[in-house]
Amino acid sequence: MRTRRISTATSLAVLFSSVVLVGGAANPAAADSSRNLPAASVGDILADGVHKRVFISDPSRGNVLVTDYNGALVATLASLPGVTGLELSADSGTLYAAVPGADAIVTIDTATLKESARYATGTDTDPKYPALAGGRLWFGYGTAGSGHIGSLDLSGPEPVVTLDPETSSTWYAAPTLVSAPGAPGLLAAGIEGQSPTELAVYDVAAGTATQTARTSTDGGNLSDLALSPDGRQLVVASGYPYHHQAYRTSDLAPDISYPSDAYPNAVDIAPNGMVAAGIMGWYEPDVYVYKQGVTAKPVRTYDFPNTGYSSGSDTLDPAGLAWAPDTSRLFALTVNSYGTRSLRVLTDPVRSVSTVTVSAPAKAARAKKLTVTGKVASNGAFGAGARATVTRTDIESPKGKALAAVPLKPNGTFSFADTPPAGGTVTYKVSYAGDATHSPGSGSDKVAVSRAATSLTLNHNKSLYAYGAHVSFTAHLGRTYKNRTVELWVDPFGADKPKRLARTGKVDSKGNLSTTVVMTRDATVTAVFKGDGRYASRTVTSTAYAKVKVSTSVSKQYKTARIGSTPYAYFHKKTDPAFTTTMSYLKNRSYRLSLEVYYAGKWYDAGSQYFKLGTKGKSIVTLTGTHETGYRMRVRASYVNGSSGDSVNSTTHGAWKYFYFTK
Repeated sequence: MRTRRISTATSLAVLFSSVVLVGGAANPAAADSSRNLPAASVGDILADGVHKRVFISDPSRGNVLVTDYNGALVATLASLPGVTGLELSADSGTLYAAVPGADAIVTIDTATLKESARYATGTDTDPKYPALAGGRLWFGYGTAGSGHIGSLDLSGPEPVVTLDPETSSTWYAAPTLVSAPGAPGLLAAGIEGQSPTELAVYDVAAGTATQTARTSTDGGNLSDLALSPDGRQLVVASGYPYHHQAYRTSDLAPDISYPSDAYPNAVDIAPNGMVAAGIMGWYEPDVYVYKQGVTAKPVRTYDFPNTGYSSGSDTLDPAGLAWAPDTSRLFALTVNSYGTRSLRVLTDPVRSVSTVTVSAPAKAARAKKLTVTGKVASNGAFGAGARATVTRTDIESPKGKALAAVPLKPNGTFSFADTPPAGGTVTYKVSYAGDATHSPGSGSDKVAVSRAATSLTLNHNKSLYAYGAHVSFTAHLGRTYKNRTVELWVDPFGADKPKRLARTGKVDSKGNLSTTVVMTRDATVTAVFKGDGRYASRTVTSTAYAKVKVSTSVSKQYKTARIGSTPYAYFHKKTDPAFTTTMSYLKNRSYRLSLEVYYAGKWYDAGSQYFKLGTKGKSIVTLTGTHETGYRMRVRASYVNGSSGDSVNSTTHGAWKYFYFTK
């Protein structure tokens, strides 16, 4: 039998919708998982520990949603108009649902998830809040201005409904009822949304509800209430005051209070007494978990993320908390600013969060002793014999090497010494496996451990080669400890050619490793030695340059003859020479065509112009205009790095072609 949950109330959300909240709490922990729910509202939530399921009522749509313990939707139980409160039998075999829209208590087989019976409670009774106590299922019923308590007797062969014989109203509206397995004859009640909050306690052992205590509290806008497992304490979640107040059930006098924050709206108490106190908080932790009666500091807190459009985080639905009976999980219902609801599964809620900090020297010498300190921080002291495991990860133990476990002092501090055998980045990871009251945790720190330097060279830096030349780049590696592997990377100039690993392997007996590069572009070759336990990594580069292949031919001449030792193409002055340039092709590449004229024993610039290279690497330019006779001329094509449309080759000039105009 469980502590009953109260239905969703929207009054707090409306009342405080314009309030900006600021707050905080220690040890916030994020929810472990979350699933969206097809729910328009929330009436109640409870967990079935036998079948590992969670039941959630949706009054607006008249459904009960069923999920597994991971929050995945298993089934939707429909045709339950206005279904609000839920209760589970002691053996988890039957789910009781109060269905005001049908004026009935509905039972559902939890194994088959099928409706098994409906028990009419009477026209316009609107039952809402059931609770098992004293061999009966008690329920609050009635409309605004007239609230009563009825029961469903489960002891006979056929359950019998009994309504309150009193004609005058005891409650302003249908009261919310809660019970506890350790006090089977006790029933507690309160009114959702009421200000000031009224509470009452009943003795139901004899089959009738006999009031034994009643009070009007200083709280307002009641959203939820729960009984401790022994029935001695009633914990209330009201919008005000800003804590979860507990009352003695013997006389409903105020007892202790569990600190939380503004706008408490949910509470549930596990069978072992752990108290989960929830608030509607936009900017502070939403759930606070306490050991029963221990109010100094929460065991842990949970702060929900923001999945909506507002500045504040998702908020807890009123009465949106439910413990798994074994306390392995705490289930929380949240809603974001879009109105989307989620079931958050909070695991390991009864153990304090453990935060492990590790402090190692920033730098250290290889093969020299160093000291690592740290602390496992959590609520409460650590017992004698508590230890944390230590793992050292370095270049020689990339998967980690276990070191001797380190003992924890009662306050969680620790210290150990180690002599790192390998240099480079050394990581010390300290892990605490957890115990009955502390969750697992781990932390790490890194040390830069010194290593000797080795030599690494690469030839052909700043060398210039003809287009297509096959060049052997050789890396030479000096002395190392164990690693004799070198990587050779080739990065051709130009964004269209990515850097690639050309070769990786062990150097030969002379320390050399080579790769051949076909020089069609400028290229940077990089040699990488990744280091080993005693020698540091090293990287060197060599940038070599490649010319383009370029040539120019002349056509339409009427003859070719030599002037001195140089061949000239002869043109009649009315003929326009054609110059055909062939060049290594690249998209959007241009070439420069230059003219020079010979005068008084010296060549002079006669102009130049860039032309687009054809897609097949050819282009024809015709020299038009008035051609003066008697002058020797020459033409050549050039690729100019940065001016010919790209920068992937080195500037290359083609050979001069000579021509001469006659009459």
